[in-house]
Amino acid sequence: MEIVLITGGSSGIGAATAKTLADSGMKVYAGSRRGTAAEAHPGIVPIKLDVNDAATLKAAVEEIIKADGRLDAVICNAGNGIYGPIEYTTEEDARAQFETCYFGALKTIQACLPVFRKQGHGRIITVTSVMAVLQLPFQVFYSSAKAAMLSLTEGLRMELKGTGIQCCSILPGDVATGFTKARKITVPEGTPYNKRLTKNLHKIEKDEQSGMKPEVIAKAILRQLRKRRMSVRVIPRIDYKAVGLLVRILPENWKLSLINAIYS
Repeated sequence: MEIVLITGGSSGIGAATAKTLADSGMKVYAGSRRGTAAEAHPGIVPIKLDVNDAATLKAAVEEIIKADGRLDAVICNAGNGIYGPIEYTTEEDARAQFETCYFGALKTIQACLPVFRKQGHGRIITVTSVMAVLQLPFQVFYSSAKAAMLSLTEGLRMELKGTGIQCCSILPGDVATGFTKARKITVPEGTPYNKRLTKNLHKIEKDEQSGMKPEVIAKAILRQLRKRRMSVRVIPRIDYKAVGLLVRILPENWKLSLINAIYS
């Protein structure tokens, strides 16, 4: 039985992944600040942790090792989102975005790496976003944090070559979860952007709530954990794969003009 830790495991993609992995026979520690699980499952163990607090991460990993003697994989899934123009977003809000998405993943990985090194094996999966390679207006800080997270994962993959520790990034597109409602809006009244923002936010929320189910991402994660060698990047669903390909081959000015036309 494989032992897996997932952050942000009490809702959305995290909860769906915990259930999918547990259904496949893995023992999953679903980490969250509350330390609760989305539903009772014999293969899911809720565990309290905060990705912004290295001490709670260290304690969680120690608890897992004490109970099971090893940790086979960690999935860095915890995240948050802010929405608003760069001009009116406070430094505090921008930092909070990076603290959870980027530094939270970094702290989680650093808490697990000593165990993986001692074992001589381990798997690290980060849940980033298609927005790591496709920047959208008014969600620039989310895109930036996810891009940094993607770079962290791919750089770490190179640094850990030959250690038996593998790294992979999953890049979801629009997924229907509670993330939409939880997103923090950082737009003050009366800015020059307000008219555009109304249309833009409506489209984003509509796309998200009509997006794929979180189980699609969960199954993509399971496939990577079952592979002998994990992929570098995984974009679930063919339409988002096509978007990822277009982003790589289109000239930058074409790409930005197209995105702006769609979302502004």
